Amino acid sequence: MVAELDKTSLEAAYARWAPIYDLTFDAVMAPGRRAAVEAAERCGPRLLDVGAGTGLEFSLFSSSSNVTAVDLSEVMLKRARDRVVKDHLTAINGVLVMDALRLAFADGTFDATLAPYVITVVPEPEATLNEMWRVTRTGGEIVLVNHIGAEKGIIAFGERWLARHAPDLGWRPDFPWARIGDWIEGKPGARLLEKRRLNPLGLFTLVRIGKHDG
Repeated sequence: MVAELDKTSLEAAYARWAPIYDLTFDAVMAPGRRAAVEAAERCGPRLLDVGAGTGLEFSLFSSSSNVTAVDLSEVMLKRARDRVVKDHLTAINGVLVMDALRLAFADGTFDATLAPYVITVVPEPEATLNEMWRVTRTGGEIVLVNHIGAEKGIIAFGERWLARHAPDLGWRPDFPWARIGDWIEGKPGARLLEKRRLNPLGLFTLVRIGKHDG
């Protein structure tokens, strides 16, 4: 049986990860973060970074961007704020504790919303996509990077086994593409612009979703 993620388990999991998060995940996830930032910046300067964590992608934003970063974990965001000050990251104009299911921004505030390594983490992926969609302007994009679960074979078996421990890990190793693909198909105005596997070894996938008039 697959264990479910919830807000309490996520906060606990990422409080545990915070001291070692950068050391563990920086190198392996760097190509995905870079691809997400590059795609988002092509849409315009007003950007929302959902699930920013410790701010590993902050230094990748150009100085002309105006980035608001949010995350559920206060422990992770303390490290993110320290990074902004230490590295003089002028593109980051707000680092806020916020639930991705209830974004405190007006409709159409941002040119693009990026969420690297987030959709496999949140308790309600479709509801989170709805919120990111709401705060993104028409003509803008939602940019995701995630590991998409294998559909069959030994890798799929291993991911299903790991999924039993999802609350402790803080993410779903077996997250299926259908959760995103079905949402796109059911959302008027949503268009899949790009779906591309990234290094290392194609472990992660870049997804760009365009927002058009429904």
